[in-house]
Amino acid sequence: MSAEDTPDADADAAEESKPETARAKLFGEWEITNIEYTDPSTERYITVTPIAHTMGRHADKQFKKSEISIVERLINRLMQTDENTGKKQLATSIVTEAFDIVHERTDENPIQVLVSAVENSAPREETVRLKYGGISVPKAVDVAPQRRVDQALKFIAEGVYGGSFKTTTSAAEALAQQLIGAANDDVQAYAVNQKEEKERVAAAAR
Repeated sequence: MSAEDTPDADADAAEESKPETARAKLFGEWEITNIEYTDPSTERYITVTPIAHTMGRHADKQFKKSEISIVERLINRLMQTDENTGKKQLATSIVTEAFDIVHERTDENPIQVLVSAVENSAPREETVRLKYGGISVPKAVDVAPQRRVDQALKFIAEGVYGGSFKTTTSAAEALAQQLIGAANDDVQAYAVNQKEEKERVAAAAR
């Protein structure tokens, strides 16, 4: 038997023949391929990777956060309250459980649902305050694509916090409801409602 015919060689050859994406799934369960984007302006800022914890490698450079997974950015945003600061494992388990609920209810890849939710929750216009002779005047401005993604994640996290704090609804259940509602562009979802409100105020300030 030659060296090439050994079981180890066969196993190595089979391993090399597998596509890279076949071995890399988010949380070991969800495919990261074939994700569809409907908003070309935010597509480059919604990164999908199989890694949900990069140990803060993006913190050394401004705006590098857009290179990490949108799932990890959601996890980080869920920690931004006084009660949850630093609880990365808890936030990760909430997202993992919420993804299971989303898949059970929609029969879709929860990563796709998250991407659609972010796109539908991202405001296109907002207002800034300009001063003319000591008088503050609201002015409507376009929102940069990266800020649109930031705002969408903020709205989703706020919706989860409001829907689960001091209620019988778990955080995972609240997150699943927010993602499904926002993905369906349901104005009853907190994130979509906030986006519509921002755009309404901006339209009035044109």
